[in-house]
Amino acid sequence: MKIVSWNINSVRFRIGIVEQFLRENEPDILCLQETKVIDSDFPLDAFRALGYRHIVLHGQRMHHGVAILSRVPITLDDRLDWQANQEARHIGVQLENGVRLENVYVPAGGDVPDRDANPKFGQKLDFVERMTRWSESLACPTILVGDFNIAPLESDVWSHKQLLDVVSHTPVEVEALSELQAAGGWTDLGRHFHPAPARLYTWWSYRAKDWQASDRGRRLDHMWATNGAAEHAVSHTVFESCRSWLKPSDHVPIMTEFAF
Repeated sequence: MKIVSWNINSVRFRIGIVEQFLRENEPDILCLQETKVIDSDFPLDAFRALGYRHIVLHGQRMHHGVAILSRVPITLDDRLDWQANQEARHIGVQLENGVRLENVYVPAGGDVPDRDANPKFGQKLDFVERMTRWSESLACPTILVGDFNIAPLESDVWSHKQLLDVVSHTPVEVEALSELQAAGGWTDLGRHFHPAPARLYTWWSYRAKDWQASDRGRRLDHMWATNGAAEHAVSHTVFESCRSWLKPSDHVPIMTEFAF
């Protein structure tokens, strides 16, 4: 079973590259973040034409939004409000084998890494804290995917020293993510298959005129799994070439293959 996660940054605007990716790689399940569309306007026909007939949506107009599109049966499970303001940032489903699949879009957190000066940063930390409390009570094998908006390791960013005070790589965010990982006994599948300090980026800013030449990447997108699911993972791939496609997202797809 191939499971893909991709912050698509508007699914309607980039439906062409989504279709291209699905044709070329044929994942069983696609988890999207930042779909930026209400459920009634989601481009369902494009996915159904490619065999993705099991679809669960949690959309929001112009902002946020998550979706799970599958070729295999899934059951709607939950939509947790870890943002505590009803933003569409999480959706979870159950696979037929009993494994849970949770798709999350963690807030970016603004530009200033200070809870008092920047309420968005506090919201991000609180979001991760709520996920941590949820992780403590997990009772079945679970796969957690999505845009975490945190690059935890020194080798997860292009320059550890220059980004220490930049939101997404600050010590307080890294500590919060570490506590989340410990709470659920999560295996970071990206680093399991590509151990640090191997280069492993999933995001490059639109601000760079030549993203490949500057290569100022960060690993913001992750796939984690608990016991009962992690041991079935057989590979993890980052599709860096998608960053050069027509009208690309600033994130690229990541995929883990499982042998259940």
